[in-house]
This record gives sequence, C-alpha cells and structure tokens, in this order.
Amino acid sequence: MTRILIALFEDAEELDWAGPWEVLAAWADRWPDDGVTVRTVARDAGPVRCAKGLRVLPDHTWADAPRPDVLVYPGGQGTRRDLADPDVLAWVTSMAKAGTLMTSVCTGSLVFAAAGLLDGRAATTHWGSVERLGTLGRDIEVRGDDRFVDSGEVVTAAGVSAGIDMALHLVARLHSPDRAREVRRYIQYDPDPPV
Repeated sequence: MTRILIALFEDAEELDWAGPWEVLAAWADRWPDDGVTVRTVARDAGPVRCAKGLRVLPDHTWADAPRPDVLVYPGGQGTRRDLADPDVLAWVTSMAKAGTLMTSVCTGSLVFAAAGLLDGRAATTHWGSVERLGTLGRDIEVRGDDRFVDSGEVVTAAGVSAGIDMALHLVARLHSPDRAREVRRYIQYDPDPPV
C-alpha cells in the first residue's frame, strides 16, 4: 500500500494540489491493484478556502491522518504565512523524519527550505520565488529552470502545471515509467499550449 497525502491550507494555489491530485487519484482509481490511496489533509477539520476562492473539505486533519508514504505540499500565498509558523514547520519536519517522501509544488518548496529539508539539496520553485529559495536554508542548489528536481527524499516542482509533471514522475518512480505513460494517456495530458 502506498499512502499519499496532499496538504491543504488557506490560500493554497488550486492547481498546485489539484494537478497532482488528478494524476495520483487517476492512478489509484484506474489501477486499484497497485495499492495506492490519495487523500487530502489540513491542520483542522472544516472547509479550506484556496487562493482563487475554491472551498475544499479535507479528508483528514493532522491529528487523525495516517502516516503517509508521500506528502504533496502545494504553493500559493498561504505558504508565506506557513514559513513563519512553527507548528507547520514542526509538522513538515515530523513527516520527513518518519521517512515520508516529501514533495512540493511551487512555493511549497519555500516551506520545506524554512524547515531545513532542502539544506544541501538541489531544488526548484516558482520562477518568481527562485531568488528567495536560496536564502531560506543552507547550501541549497537552486535550479530555477527545472520543471521538477528529484533529490532523493525530497522532490520539488516549479509553478502550477509543473506539479502535474512531478506527479507523473512520482508514478514512474513508485511504480514504473510504463504506468506513468498509461496514467498520462488516461488523463489525456499532452501539453501543447495554444499561445
């Protein structure tokens, strides 16, 4: 069984968590024999208002969530608050210490950096926060041009749609490249922007 939790918080960027959710939940739903579960988690019970106003009801709270094998931490304006919240930093650190594969999208990586999870690692973030990322930890190798960076125990993705790429990478890493291609085809993710 692979348990994946997707973190929610006030002012989280919708596509930062919903993009990976779509990929990973499609994998779990379409290929149930792979033993994957995908759930959302927030600090408290009750609706969470995201960056553009979408309200979401999390499946779990920090207190009742099962220990995940993978945590996806999105970005958005809410991360600015989380950077200075000792409870958030302690929760994220506890996940990492428990052996959870820590993944982030967009400015979620800033929270990881503030928690010390990116010290001595390569990482990326949204292009607008690349300069700040390197100031939040020690010896962070900032890769501002990468869509995502897998540094072993931590995987970071750049802004918004890069989270979809990272989630497909997770399917390949946790199962196989063939399964990731099947998931990509199932969700018909074939980027070709019109502009």
